[in-house]
Amino acid sequence: MGEIKGPKFIRFFNPILEVLKELGGSGNSREVKDLVIEKMNIPESELEEKLKSGASRIRNQIAWARIYLVKSGLLDDSSKRGIWSLTAKGAETELSREESLKLFKEVHSIFVSKDKKTKKETKEQIEDIEEQATEEEELSDDLLTILQKLSPSGFERICQRLLRESGFKKVVVTGKTGDGGIDGEGILEINPLMSFKVLFQAKRYQGSVGASTIRDFRGAMQGRADKGIIITTGHFTKEAKKEAIRDGAPPVELVDGESLVELFEKTELGLKPKVVYEIDKEFFKDFMK
Repeated sequence: MGEIKGPKFIRFFNPILEVLKELGGSGNSREVKDLVIEKMNIPESELEEKLKSGASRIRNQIAWARIYLVKSGLLDDSSKRGIWSLTAKGAETELSREESLKLFKEVHSIFVSKDKKTKKETKEQIEDIEEQATEEEELSDDLLTILQKLSPSGFERICQRLLRESGFKKVVVTGKTGDGGIDGEGILEINPLMSFKVLFQAKRYQGSVGASTIRDFRGAMQGRADKGIIITTGHFTKEAKKEAIRDGAPPVELVDGESLVELFEKTELGLKPKVVYEIDKEFFKDFMK
C-alpha cells in the first residue's frame, strides 16, 4: 500500500491515543510527546529538525495532532494547561491509517469552506485553529530563545535562581574550568531530618546532549555528591537518557528545554501570569427565556 496523502502529523493520531491509554487516560504534554516519539522510534536525525522559529518539527507535529484529536472529540480540551486526557470516546477508539486520514478530512472541513462568500470567515477560522495548535509551543519557543541568548555565566546564574525557587538551599555557582562540567552545587532538603548534596551542570545548547556528557559529568561528581542534575535548553539523545539511569551508576536527572520551561512556569520566574476568559454560552441560555 502506498503512502496515504495528507499532512505528516496524522501519523501521530493513533500513537497519542495508545500512549494515553497506557498512562491510564491522561498525561502531561512532555511525557506524552516523549512516549510517542519512543513508541514510533523516531530517528535522532528527524528529532534534530527545526522549524524556522527554532521549535522542534516533530513536537510541533504532535501538537497539531492533539488539536485535531480534541476537535474530533477523542481528547478532552477542558483539562488544565499541559495535561492531555482521553474522552470516553477516545478511550474506546483505535485508528487505522485510513481512519486517521478520514478523521483529518472531517475535522479540516470544519475550517475550510468552498463557498467564496465566506472566504474571509474561512481565513479567520484557519488562523484561529493555527493559533490554538501553536499556543502551547509559543511560550516555550520565546523563553528558550531568550535563555539561549544569555551569557554563559548569566545562564548559570539563572539556573541557580531556578533551583532556589524550586526548593534548593545553599545553591552556589562554582564554574571552575576543568571541573568536569560541574557548574554549581546545592542542598535539597527532603524533610527536617534528611537532605543531600546535588551537583548541577548548565548547558546553553540548541542541539542535543549526548551520552558522553552524562558519563563525563558522572565521573566528575564521583565521591562528591549522590545526585546530579544536567539542565539544558536543548534536548537529550535517547542514548543520553539511557545512560542517565544506567544500572549500577549514580542516577543523573535530566532537564531538557521543555522541562526547563515547565519549571519556569511552575515557579513563575520571569513570567507574568495572564488570565483569559471564555464565554460559557450555555450559562446564559436560561436567562433568554
